[in-house]
Amino acid sequence: MTTSPMLRVTEIFHSIQGESSYVGQPCVFVRLTGCPLRCTWCDTDYAFFGGREYSIDETLATVNTYGCRLVEVTGGEPLAQPECLPLLSRLCDAGYTVLLETSGAIDIAPVDPRVHVILDVKCPGSGMTDRMHWPNLSALAAKDEAKFVLADRGDYDWAHEILTRYEIASRCSVLFSPVFGSLDVRQLAEWILADRLPVRFQVQLHKYIWAPDMRGV
Repeated sequence: MTTSPMLRVTEIFHSIQGESSYVGQPCVFVRLTGCPLRCTWCDTDYAFFGGREYSIDETLATVNTYGCRLVEVTGGEPLAQPECLPLLSRLCDAGYTVLLETSGAIDIAPVDPRVHVILDVKCPGSGMTDRMHWPNLSALAAKDEAKFVLADRGDYDWAHEILTRYEIASRCSVLFSPVFGSLDVRQLAEWILADRLPVRFQVQLHKYIWAPDMRGV
């Protein structure tokens, strides 16, 4: 008898997608435990440790209870767990639209091509730029998205330069998002307009619907 691979999961919940081009849609989130990075502005440090073990079969069964066809696997850093890869494929096999939110520090090449990758390009303000796996940028496809989380003008200028150097907007959608409570949303919007950048401005919608530090939303 084959045993279903095990994952360590912090939480599985049903909410409104707060980011990406899927913003505003009902979505089931599977938050895997653990992350090798320590971003200065991280808002999910509770996912660094703990969690509980789920088999992939149990994870799919739990996701199925919500009756929602959009699923995001997130963390922490989900790809830090090798069993994340078969989980993503199993979700795709089951007919879900599958999003993967990843830090950009781990190679995305092995990810099932049916998955929509949301790649977080680590700006200097995160303190984790040196952990970026830069070949990931060339692995992004038209269905994927590159996300820059910006803490200040320095991050914005850096992101602008990376956007131009790697021609990311010609490869996939690009998201510019302010660090909640750090960079004024109007200021970022005006910078984007002034520079005529081909990016999608976004805020973390769920933090405006619910308390910013509320879990499971």
